[in-house]
Amino acid sequence: MAVIIPITLILTPIIEIAVFIALGGEIGIWNTITLIVITAIIGAWLLKTQGLTTLRRAQESLDRHIFPVTELFDGICLLVAGILLLTPGFVTDFMGFLLFIPPARIALRAWLWAALCRTENACFWKNNEASSFSQNASNRNETIDGRFREVKSEKEAPDIDENTNDK
Repeated sequence: MAVIIPITLILTPIIEIAVFIALGGEIGIWNTITLIVITAIIGAWLLKTQGLTTLRRAQESLDRHIFPVTELFDGICLLVAGILLLTPGFVTDFMGFLLFIPPARIALRAWLWAALCRTENACFWKNNEASSFSQNASNRNETIDGRFREVKSEKEAPDIDENTNDK
């Protein structure tokens, strides 16, 4: 995984330069520059409209006491898409426009969730806490009573009986 980031940072500019040269040779330099500016403007407009829609959905989820996981993921995808579209280059623009398409974000979210579920911690969270969170979201005023006792190590208090610290 650590190798992917440096390789991406090295290959992306090389690929972008090759595409600039090839496209500039086909349609001319001024048309190429115009296309770069147009994609940046379209990207900024898409980011504004879809970002506001995602923010509104997140606020609605919070009003219903539901943590807006999907909206947060969509917001991160839109942020990355905006950065990719403002970066000069047609390959990054293509990847940015893909992130603006909701089915592409859904597929990415499903793939990422499946990858996270292969780890032990994420599956524990998914199986134990995710389902209980949605159930407990509507029962915010519930109080859970219980007892506790302080457990000390044998070095700190070796002669303390376990029943003496019950509270």
